[in-house]
Amino acid sequence: MSAPVPPVLEARDLARSFGGVKAVDGASFSVEAGKLVALIGPNGAGKTTCFNMLNGQIKPDRGEVLLAGQPITGLAPRKIWRLGVGRTFQITATFASMTVRENVQMALISHAGKSWRLFGRADQRRLGPADALLAQVGMAEQAEHACGVLAYGDLKRVELAVALANEPKLLLMDEPTAGMAPQERIALMALTARIARQRGIAVLFTEHDMDVVFAHADRVLVLDRGRLIASGTSAEVRSNPQVRAVYLGSGVTSGGH
Repeated sequence: MSAPVPPVLEARDLARSFGGVKAVDGASFSVEAGKLVALIGPNGAGKTTCFNMLNGQIKPDRGEVLLAGQPITGLAPRKIWRLGVGRTFQITATFASMTVRENVQMALISHAGKSWRLFGRADQRRLGPADALLAQVGMAEQAEHACGVLAYGDLKRVELAVALANEPKLLLMDEPTAGMAPQERIALMALTARIARQRGIAVLFTEHDMDVVFAHADRVLVLDRGRLIASGTSAEVRSNPQVRAVYLGSGVTSGGH
């Protein structure tokens, strides 16, 4: 019999404190290829701290992070990105004065480990792959527009294309639909889910809109004061009495750190 395939992401007993406050306290979970897993919880639950440990921005006090079975705990963010971990942020991070296509080209050039200064004009490199990514996220018709003039929902699609330029095994999305209209939120996550399943990308995302979470997450993890209090399908989490008491039933709808 062949050995079982490890999950793309595995977090084991992650813990991190700040000034005696346990931001994350013994969190263990995994994300498999092609699956979308939501990490939710009230303000201050530890979601962003957890993301920052997975991404290498913060070193855990305890625990281990594995990518496709290989330890990446404590590596620098750049090295983790090189190994195939992409990330999008609550606030979009694109170059406003550059065109949509140029933003994606720069990401592709960086992934290839080349500098545009050494290899001529950046706008002539990786044209085909850039346009293919833009077509995949529905932004091909706006390829020549400057990012600074785009609607916010379109910027989010460009950011997704930039993240995909790294050919990630794992995509970390920190409140990907923040600031978007309800219909845009559903459309962006439906697009993300489709691409993730086509490419076999594992996706871990935080999200304050429970309609988005319950519509698209294959599994939902719930953090409360740094501890995982629930893990399951949308239906299981929605009906969990503890989750309803600390989060869903409290009227809290926004994510926290």
